[in-house]
Amino acid sequence: MKIALAQINSIIGDIKGNSDKIISYIKAAKEKEAELIIFPELSICGYPPDDLLLQNNFVANCNQALHSIAKHCNFISAIVGCPSLNKNVFGKPFFNSAYFLNEGKIQTQIHKTLLPDYDVFDECRYFEPNNEFKLITFKNTRIALSVCEDIWFEQEKYYRHNPIHELKKLNPDLIINIAASPFHSQQPQIRFSLFSEIAKKNNAPLVYVNAVGANTDLVFDGNSCVYNTKGEIHLLCKSFEEDLQFIYTKNLNTTNYTVFPSEIENRYKALKAGVKDFFSKNNFRQAILGLSGGIDSALTLAIAADALGAENITAVLMPSKYSSEHSLSDSEKLLQHIPCKKIILPIQTTVNSAETLLFPFFENKKTDVTEENIQARIRGLLLMALANKHGYILLNTSNKSELAVGYGTLYGDLCGALSVLGDVYKTQVYELANYVNRNKEIIPQHIITKAPSAELRLDQKDSDSLPDYSVLDKILFLYIEEKKNVEQIIAEGYDENTVIRTIRMLNSSEYKRFQAPPVIRVSKKAFGRGRKIPLVAKF
Repeated sequence: MKIALAQINSIIGDIKGNSDKIISYIKAAKEKEAELIIFPELSICGYPPDDLLLQNNFVANCNQALHSIAKHCNFISAIVGCPSLNKNVFGKPFFNSAYFLNEGKIQTQIHKTLLPDYDVFDECRYFEPNNEFKLITFKNTRIALSVCEDIWFEQEKYYRHNPIHELKKLNPDLIINIAASPFHSQQPQIRFSLFSEIAKKNNAPLVYVNAVGANTDLVFDGNSCVYNTKGEIHLLCKSFEEDLQFIYTKNLNTTNYTVFPSEIENRYKALKAGVKDFFSKNNFRQAILGLSGGIDSALTLAIAADALGAENITAVLMPSKYSSEHSLSDSEKLLQHIPCKKIILPIQTTVNSAETLLFPFFENKKTDVTEENIQARIRGLLLMALANKHGYILLNTSNKSELAVGYGTLYGDLCGALSVLGDVYKTQVYELANYVNRNKEIIPQHIITKAPSAELRLDQKDSDSLPDYSVLDKILFLYIEEKKNVEQIIAEGYDENTVIRTIRMLNSSEYKRFQAPPVIRVSKKAFGRGRKIPLVAKF
């Protein structure tokens, strides 16, 4: 049997657009004489649809589109992901379903069994779990069809029942899994190792079709693949791109010795996809950002230019009396390599006016972070004014280390519609900057090597207020990603006072992160929907 893997980028809620794309892929696969084409999880509505599922007729419209797609399934069959109504008296209102379309109509539907509600997932809010197991027989092949999490039982210890174990009892010839599996930097390798074991243990080839593209904070890497019964990879689709690939089930014993992208390459591609789809799926055209001469804004500009084209970006330089000479010269050199539009708005006159206005209320008070925040907020005001007037979308340039410890100003440098680097630690920012320069210098080397500074007071350095980033990031990683407590982190050899101070800064800054822009997720624990901490709490 010739099978097509259709790795597509769906837009959440665009039922017609997604359906038209699915139909076009069906036609393309039919021209190549494929007998079966497989699409990702919830490909008709996009993933995750969240509370759109609860809108009147949303799921009904999805199923109407499914029937229209089925009419194109003559001389070719399809597996398509779509939500379905739960017609039982009890339970959640919907199922997360995989449909088998054949001979112009819906032949079978298979519901998702394991419904994740950890990290970024909230499927138990909407979907009822499957409790029946059956195979699909097609072209003399017994197919075990499952949906995403159903093959993650042995990796995620949240469940009591193993759907693949239940399906194995029915002696399948082939395992097919349709997925919308969000990317994080370690996910591809975890996934490939898991799939290899599943194929070997069940003595059945595994065909995995994953979504691709980005939906707000979540990025989907694609990397759809096929594993043979020896646990070897037979086919790997593109990463972070739509793709249509074909396999013959009789030839699955061959091996494709694939070179997997590095973790840093995947992280860069994910950030680029996050920016690109945030703009394209929202019909945004132009981006704006503040260019400080520092590494964070330089990297953000490089990623945005790669995603959107330099001609669609405006960089705003806003020097104050504390801005170093090299901040301007480094920015100017960067703009020679990335020829976007440039605006220079010196802010010192505006800062002086604000301080004069506030002087009667600040009398007898020492100069402190308040005056620093005034500068940051004036920059935010100017960026938002330009964005409003010209219809630009402001990109936030703060990194994860800064967001974690509150090293940012609300309504100032935390302004923006999308946080590009909010899930990238400062040490990883340097790695990504060097990756950008892997073939030629784009980000000037001086931007990468100079000591980081907010330049909000004379001779200011980040190290004045924060531990060295090489230490800070490791402590934050252990606390955020590894969920270790203070005592466990100290036991790993870190200075007690530094650990306590770092965690105190992180916990006291939750209210800032609550108001920060959505963050493109590239780690296994990003700020945002996957990390829900009470704003009012004592712990």
